[in-house]
Parts: sequence; C-alpha cells; structure tokens
Amino acid sequence: MRLNLLAVLAGAALFAGNAQAQIELHWWHSMGGALGEQLNALATKFNDSQKDYKVLPVFKGTYPESMTAAIAAFRAGNAPHILQVFEVGTATMMAAKGAIVPVAKVMTDAKEPFDPKAYLPTVSGYYTDLKGNMLSFPFNSSTVMFYVNKDAFKKAGLDPDRAPRTWKDFQAAAEKLKAAGQQCVYTTSWPSWTHIENFSAWHNVPIGTKQNGMGGFDTEFTINSPLHVRHVAMLGELAKKGMFTYAGRTNQGDGKFASGECAMVTASAGAQATFRKNSKLDWSINFLPYHDDVKGEPQNSIIGGASLWVMSGKKPVDYKGVAKFFAFLSRPETQMAWHTGTGYVPITLASYELTRKSGFYDKNQGADMPVKELTNKAPTANSKGLRFGNFVQGREVIEEELEAVFAGRKDAKSALDEAVKRGDEILRKFEAAAAR
Repeated sequence: MRLNLLAVLAGAALFAGNAQAQIELHWWHSMGGALGEQLNALATKFNDSQKDYKVLPVFKGTYPESMTAAIAAFRAGNAPHILQVFEVGTATMMAAKGAIVPVAKVMTDAKEPFDPKAYLPTVSGYYTDLKGNMLSFPFNSSTVMFYVNKDAFKKAGLDPDRAPRTWKDFQAAAEKLKAAGQQCVYTTSWPSWTHIENFSAWHNVPIGTKQNGMGGFDTEFTINSPLHVRHVAMLGELAKKGMFTYAGRTNQGDGKFASGECAMVTASAGAQATFRKNSKLDWSINFLPYHDDVKGEPQNSIIGGASLWVMSGKKPVDYKGVAKFFAFLSRPETQMAWHTGTGYVPITLASYELTRKSGFYDKNQGADMPVKELTNKAPTANSKGLRFGNFVQGREVIEEELEAVFAGRKDAKSALDEAVKRGDEILRKFEAAAAR
C-alpha cells in the first residue's frame, strides 16, 4: 500500500511538473531603447496572461541584420518562431522558399479568431497576396506626416493653425519663412519613403509595374514619370534657394525639427513621441501636401514600419502558441496601449475606436491624423503599398540619385532615369535568384 501511494505521489508530481512546463517561443526583433521597452512589456503581459507559453524577445540589431541572421538560422535549422521584418523586406521574405508559414494559415490551423477585414485596409493590404491571404502579421505600422512649428509660422506672419495643404501653398509659406529669417525652412526624414513611395500613393500614380510589384517579381520601376520628375525638380529648386535643408537618409530630420532648427518637416507618425517630449515646441501634425492639379488627389498614404513573420520548421503545438500571441496582440486594448505608448498607428479599426472613446485624441490633438491619412480613400493598385525584391538596395539607389538633385549635381529627369535603370538591374538580379 505504501509503495502504491509513493507511486501515485511520484506520478502526480511528474504530471504537475509537465503541466507547469512552458513552451518557449523565440521572437527576434529590431527595436532598441524606449520602443524595445514597450515591446518587452507586450511579451511580459502575454506571458502573465496564460501558463502554456512564454514569448522570449531577442534584439538582433537593425532590420537588415535581423533578417539576414534569421535566414541563416533557418538554413542551420534553428530559426526563431517569430521574426520582425521591415515592410520593404516583404518580397524578400516571400521569396525565401520554405522559410515562412503564412500567418493566415497559422491562425486558421490554431482556430484562433482572425479576420483580415478587422485591420486597416492600407495595413493589411501591404502584407496580403493577390489571393487575399495575409502573409505576415502587422505589428508596428506608421506613415509619413507633415509637421509645422507654429511659433515659426507666427513669427513669419503666417496663420499657425493653417498648415499648407498643397505644394503650391507650401512654397508660398516657405518663401515667407525664409524672408522672416528662418535659416532651416523645411527638411525631411526618410526621403525615398516620403518623396517617392508615399508621394506616389498620395497622388495615385505607380512606383512600378505589376501593382508596384505585388503582382509578380518581373516588375520595373516607373519613378521617372513626368509627375515624379516635376516633384523632385521642385525639391531641387527649393534646396537651391535655401528653403530645403537635406538632413540624411533616415530620421535625422526629426531632430532638426524637434530642436526648433527647422520650421517644417515630413517625418514618420512615430516621431510624435519625440516631438511631445520637447515641451518648448508648439507644433501641429498634418496631412502631406499634394499637387492640386493631379486628378483625384489626395488618395491615401502607405505604411512603413514592420510586420511579424512566422518561420517554418516548428512543431504544431508551437504554432498554436504563436497564434495565441498574435490573437493577444490584436486585442483592441493591447493595440491601444501600443499605439498610445509608441506613436505607431493602431492596426485594427476596433483599437482606433477604443482609443478615440478613451479621450486620448482629445488630449493629444492630431494623434489620430495618421490613421485618417492612411484611410483617406480606399486603397488602389497604386496605393496598397509596394513589393520589390531587394528594395533595401533599391532605396539606396533612389536616395543616391535624389541627393545628386538636392546638391545641384544632376537635374531631376537625369537622376530619376538613372534611378530606374539601376533599380531595374537590382530587380532582375533578385528575380534571377528567386527563380533558382
């Protein structure tokens, strides 16, 4: 009897031990600093909400670094469960044959609630194939916004509550700011994302053929159209007249605006957190300016940021955990906390409504503008987003050519013709590699 009792107790202890064992889910990401803290807080909250799974976030460097590391890890058989990839890496991830599992399949197999229509169309559309299947899970999404220093506008005799709506209005304001002694009138962050990618979507013109690459790899760039040439030429002329100060290829423009050095900036919606920290700055957030003689303008802007990809080769029980985590991330209250804490847009309509009802937008004027810009109109084939292979290199080529215009070394037509030629060469190399 005593032996049987010991056996029962041992079995119970073993069962309890198994019941308490958590399955670890590895999440590689590229968010450091305050954003990394917000990301870690999400993982902790999920881990505390249930006992079966434990999400382990690991910072793996920049977006290109983490993506390269994950592909190498997959080939070695030890890829993470979840990988954060920036939006321009979408085509590269799609072409990594056998390396990923579409998020729609992960959610369906796990029988977790998942409705692509619940997400902002311009967000879900970016990560969805032509058959309507969502390939990756939207996570940190932003868009380009236009910010104005209201004090600088007052000093120049401009109405601080009326930001320029068109590029014609913009140029008139720029001239007044310059005449009033403003040294840095306008700057931009992310020049290709702003003045080529979002500019194209905002005016409903293509960046490339095949629905901006979403219809297939055999695409070509179209960023040397008359409208693109005209816009880049305008920027070159503004630079020549001292009304556009080039800051760099990433978010350097944010700091120039936050410090009060520049009166106007085009920057990410995520820059709001930086601007809010500067209590001395009186600023407004606005829609991007547009050329008002273009038919149908403005359309809608497109997203930046990143999504979460599910890597293949894991156990079915692991994918159930990934699905549970994604379902947790989709909750309106989770998205509201992420949105209000980081400045990224809420990815679902429900989280946007919850944030609105909470009074956050009343207390933080303009914080809902990014969502309104992204949803200004239903996305078209030209404004869903883009999907070009090796677009990290493609962007570098575009930015090199833009810099030549801003510095007065090239005219806009020659520069954009060269950007198309060099960009298409990159696309052909990617296409050849994907076909192997």
